[in-house]
Amino acid sequence: MSSEGFLKEVQAIGEKFLLKLQKLPKAEPVEIVSFSVVLLFIVTVLVLMIIACSCCCSSCCGCDGRPDPRRKKSQIRPAAH
Repeated sequence: MSSEGFLKEVQAIGEKFLLKLQKLPKAEPVEIVSFSVVLLFIVTVLVLMIIACSCCCSSCCGCDGRPDPRRKKSQIRPAAH
């Protein structure tokens, strides 16, 4: 998919989302609840991704981007028989 097609797709999704938000005050309670559940799911996934990325980054690198010397991995060698 080209970047132009991707941008059009994102724009279409954004327009659909804005249309849903505009219709939400007149919607039925079931529709409001289902929209809220979907929105909560999306927010939860994004927050978990941010937490996972920050934990992964902090475990291998410091804030300045250099490897943390305290986290040096030792190589395991096979035992001689």
